[in-house]
Amino acid sequence: MQTVQQLLGEKGHKVWSIPPDAWVYDAVALMAEKEIGALMVIENGRVVGLVSERDYARKVILKGRSSRETRVRDIMTTRVVYAHPEQSVEECMAILTDQRVRHLPVMDRGKLVGIISIGDLVKAIIAEQKFLIEQLVHYIAS
Repeated sequence: MQTVQQLLGEKGHKVWSIPPDAWVYDAVALMAEKEIGALMVIENGRVVGLVSERDYARKVILKGRSSRETRVRDIMTTRVVYAHPEQSVEECMAILTDQRVRHLPVMDRGKLVGIISIGDLVKAIIAEQKFLIEQLVHYIAS
């Protein structure tokens, strides 16, 4: 059973962030440039929220607001759910499912050390299942 720490070891620990007083337009542009679906919102070295494409769609587009006139702080998710490095991929998938979120920042002793997405978790679970199937096939064939 793979842990978050192992997953981040493969994926990397890079986390893209933006300050809460930035314009939503800049957040969306950065997400597009980096081909990611969410940014951590950091103020004075502290995580204060997370802003995602979902936040943009629901809190800007559907409400007729302008991304060039709306601050990240006005649409960001402030109740951020976290994972810890020792948690399993399966535990994290359950968290994402229960909380209905797609991104899970990873905290280690109060420090942000990475972020994982539902896509990262699905990829890890599929790889683990493929490995188990190959092992079973090898066992049966020998």
